[in-house]
Amino acid sequence: MERLYLFDTTLRDGQQTQGVQFSTAEKVRIAGVLDSLGIDYIEGGWPGANPTDSDFFAAAPRTRAKMTAFGMTKRQGRSAENDDVLAAVLNAGTPAVCLVGKAHEFHVTTALGISLDDNLANIRASFAHVTAKGREALFDAEHFFDGFKANPDYAIATCMAAYEAGARWIVLCDTNGGTLPPEVQAAVKAVIASGIPGDHLGIHTHDDAGLAVANSLAAVTAGARQIQGTLNGLGERCGNANLTTIIPTLLLKEPYANLFETGVSLEALKGLRRASRLLDDILNRVPLKQAPYVGGSAFAHKAGLHASAIAKDPSTYEHVDPALVGNTRIVPMSNQAGQSNLRARLAEAGLTVPNDDKALPRILDRIKEKEARGYSYDTAQASFELLAREEMRLLPHFFDVERYRVISERRRNAKGDLVVESEAVVTVQLAGGVKTTSYYKNENAHDMADAGPVNALAQALKKDLGPFQGVIDDMRLVDFKVRITNGGTEAVTRVIIDSEDGQGRQWSTVGVSANIVDASFEALIDAVTWKLVRDAGRETA
Repeated sequence: MERLYLFDTTLRDGQQTQGVQFSTAEKVRIAGVLDSLGIDYIEGGWPGANPTDSDFFAAAPRTRAKMTAFGMTKRQGRSAENDDVLAAVLNAGTPAVCLVGKAHEFHVTTALGISLDDNLANIRASFAHVTAKGREALFDAEHFFDGFKANPDYAIATCMAAYEAGARWIVLCDTNGGTLPPEVQAAVKAVIASGIPGDHLGIHTHDDAGLAVANSLAAVTAGARQIQGTLNGLGERCGNANLTTIIPTLLLKEPYANLFETGVSLEALKGLRRASRLLDDILNRVPLKQAPYVGGSAFAHKAGLHASAIAKDPSTYEHVDPALVGNTRIVPMSNQAGQSNLRARLAEAGLTVPNDDKALPRILDRIKEKEARGYSYDTAQASFELLAREEMRLLPHFFDVERYRVISERRRNAKGDLVVESEAVVTVQLAGGVKTTSYYKNENAHDMADAGPVNALAQALKKDLGPFQGVIDDMRLVDFKVRITNGGTEAVTRVIIDSEDGQGRQWSTVGVSANIVDASFEALIDAVTWKLVRDAGRETA
């Protein structure tokens, strides 16, 4: 089997995403996850370009992967030995160095303002200098595919200049992201025919036409043996080739799985979803549910016909086993679902029912009635489970909320600073008749979400649940989604809340009301109740 190399540029090209700026500690953490996956090269950033990148290379963790510093070929009018920008890249001390250079004649004459021959000379001198320092060198041939269309001979000449000067990898870049797969294949084959072997060629694509993954695979089919990309497709504009899609495709799909081996093992592949979620957590982003392989909906089966077939053989509607990438199968409930979905979802919750159980039609009827009022159980799996348990007489009684009150205030403090505060009071009656009243006020909140009424209600509700307090202490809200929907005869607010606990479990609950706070509180009650059912109520059930 041929070796295929994976090069991650999340920490460099991914950091060029609008709104993304990693701290040094976050970059170190991400590098560790990439290394555990089995990535071959980790591009850490551009030393000297900003303090964070420089600090990262000073603190970079020891990795099995080759840590790579990024920079550019030497500037016109300076020798490679006396170019301070190139020196900063080499001073990072990484075993590999990736330099970007122009491969499109238009950019050479317009952006750089130099002659085509001068550009070739700068490329040669830069890579001769880097390789003389004992570093593995990579040439990012910027705008290669657009340059190949305009002047194929010159685009290939830039690659040959770097290769002949000692570059280990010539990386063909679809910088603007508009190239099509057949064009990529033709260009890669032309470069190989020119004398640069495929095991020295890499591919770096952007997703502006939605083809970054397809173009990467097209390059491999044509002979390239290195793929560059990012976790979750992070990157400038529309992003880079998504490694969380490329990696499982290479390992699980023919012909790639039979032709190539990578540094990622099948065991490490099980950590792919966790790596994807870690990056989203660091960026404080909601994970894309429709993401291939790792998304929350990647193996969700809503239609009753699908669920019925899945129960017999998952391969009927799944192209791979979700466990291979660390994901799980979901059979959501909705008014389109039938008893096959229902039984599958109940089985996931550890609940089995006989075929003639009268609770099944009651559950389906209640779901249809509630969804007509604006509820949605597609993603609110925990709320569905509570509804089903109630109809099956398997829902323990933990507490009742007698009343709640929440007040939000926006004002200027004595220093003239804008302050937003919320306070909440919740009275609950526990099993056995014991009442508790809890008060919580958001003071000096560092985040606007922490200063909101929903957070105040959540904290007040969780503050004193008597004997159940220890069960819920480790749960927290991780996402909050609001939608105005036309349920019934008037518009209502639907709130979906995602919660998480110290065991790493995540669950979603739904609330509906004409009042957004009341809808939120309903979802909060379900979130706490589900946690109690899971950790305090199984014996009772």
